[in-house]
Amino acid sequence: MSRLKFGTFLAPIHTPGQNPTLLLQRDLELVEYLDKLGYDEAWFGEHHSAGSEIYASPEIMIAAAAERTQRIKLGTGVTSVSYHNPLWVADRMIMLDHLTRGRSMLGMGPGSLPTDAAMLGLTQVETRELLAEDADIIMRLLRGEVVSAKTKTHELIDARVQMAPYSDPLFDVTVAAVASPTGARMAGKLGIGLLSIAATMNPEGFSALEHHWGVLNEFAEQSGRTDQVDRSKWRLVGPFHIAETVEQAYKDVEHGIEFWFDYFQKIAAFPQMDVRGDNLTEMIDFINTSGVGVIGTAEQARAQVQKLVDQSGGFGTLLLQGHDWANPEATKRSFELFAQDVMPHFQGQAQPMIEASERAKAVRGAKTDEHIKAVEQMTEKYNAELGRV
Repeated sequence: MSRLKFGTFLAPIHTPGQNPTLLLQRDLELVEYLDKLGYDEAWFGEHHSAGSEIYASPEIMIAAAAERTQRIKLGTGVTSVSYHNPLWVADRMIMLDHLTRGRSMLGMGPGSLPTDAAMLGLTQVETRELLAEDADIIMRLLRGEVVSAKTKTHELIDARVQMAPYSDPLFDVTVAAVASPTGARMAGKLGIGLLSIAATMNPEGFSALEHHWGVLNEFAEQSGRTDQVDRSKWRLVGPFHIAETVEQAYKDVEHGIEFWFDYFQKIAAFPQMDVRGDNLTEMIDFINTSGVGVIGTAEQARAQVQKLVDQSGGFGTLLLQGHDWANPEATKRSFELFAQDVMPHFQGQAQPMIEASERAKAVRGAKTDEHIKAVEQMTEKYNAELGRV
C-alpha cells in the first residue's frame, strides 16, 4: 500500500441550542487548521432535520472552506443523491472542481436520517433504490454521456453536462457504506471509491471490512471495471480523541460525549450507529473496549489504526469522525497530537528518524572519544603554532 492518508468526516454533530452561525464558522476554522497541520481531506455531510447535523449543503461548505485553505481536499460526505436531480448533482460538482482547482470530491449516499426523507415523502426503501439509479446516472453524466432516464422523482431527456471536469479525467467519487455490502457492490459496479462511514461502529461493520473489499472486486470484475478500483480509494471513518495522558483525554470528553451518545441512542433513527452506555464511565469504556475508537493517547491511536489496516487488508484514507466530545481547544489539540505522533508512523516519516536516532545512540561512545581526541589534537596544534609548546 502507498502512504496512508488522513482527514476528517464532519457530519457534524453539535448539541442543539447553540449559536448556529458560530458553529459553522468554528467548523470552517477547524478545517483551515487541519490544512495547516497537513491533513489530506475534509468531508462535509448533508442533513436537514434532527437539529445537530447542520450542513444543509456540503457543496456550500466546500466552497467556503476552499477559500480558507491551500491544499486539503474537500468532499461531500455525503450528498444525499436520492433527494436531488442527478443532473444538478453532476453539474454542481464539476463547477466545484473548477472553483477548487481539483480539490473537490463527491461522496454519494441515500440520506442517513429518515426524518429528512419523510419530509420529501420518501421511504427508506425508496431512498436506497433511488441511490442506485441516481448514482449510475451521475457517473454516466460525469463521464461525458448523454443520458435519458426516468426515476421516481426526476426525468432526464438528452441530459448532459455543459463543462468537462477540471480534474483529469475526473475528481474522486465514492459511495457510502455502513455494515451491509450494498455500498461495496455499487462501488465495484460503477468503478468508484468506497466510504465506510460506520466501519467501527458495530461488530458487523468491523468484521466485514475485508469481506466488503472482496464484494467490491467481484462486482468490478462483472462490470469490467477492475482497472478503476483500488484500495487507495477506500476510506474508513472512526472516532478518536487523544491527549498527552489517558487521564487528560478522559477529562476532555466530559465536555460533550454524553450528547453524542444521546444523539445516536435517542434522536437519530440510525441503528447502524450502535453505541452503548448509560453514564460517562460506561461511554468511555465502550469506545475503548468495543473497537469503535480511542479515547486516550497517541500510542493507543496508533494501535487502533494498525488494527484497522490489518482487519481490512489495507485502505487509502482514515477519516477521523468529527464530534464535540471535547471543547474546541482540546479538540484542536487532539488533531494536532494525531498529526504529530500518529500520522508519521503510517506515512513513512517516523521510522527513518527513529532509525537515525538509534544509529547515533549506538555509536555515541566511540564518536564521543573520537570527538574529545580531535579537540585535544587541534588544541595541541594551535598551541604549537603559537610557540607555546
